[in-house]
Amino acid sequence: MDQILDLPSPSDRGLNYAGFWIRVGAALIDTVILWVVNVILAFSFLGGFDVMASSISFNIVSLVMGLMYQCAFESSSLQATPGKIAVGIKVGHSNGERISFGTALARYFLKFLSFIILCIGFMMVGWDPKKQGLHDKLANTYVYYP
Repeated sequence: MDQILDLPSPSDRGLNYAGFWIRVGAALIDTVILWVVNVILAFSFLGGFDVMASSISFNIVSLVMGLMYQCAFESSSLQATPGKIAVGIKVGHSNGERISFGTALARYFLKFLSFIILCIGFMMVGWDPKKQGLHDKLANTYVYYP
């Protein structure tokens, strides 16, 4: 569409796309944060690690907590989870504008698609010129350095 309207491409608008490994680093930080919160919840309210492994309700709460964490942070004015903030990247649309909660939610669930196809959807970040994974392409989002 940009070429048809003779608009500059997103990279010409100043977006510096974040690559695969920096995104892996951000995901690891977020995973540790969520794991710590899960352990605290398990010990505070449910009695320990056994509950974390065996309780269906705990696993559902953990999944919903992860979903809300990801979507609320990425659709906020921060445009990033704490892990992304720590490594200095954000999520946005083609010229860096903030995504909606609905777009963040779609992106979250599309990550499952990227995962079930042998993680190829995530690996795409490594060779795509705009560093988009399959979930980014389908949700029309970009991960970039501000």
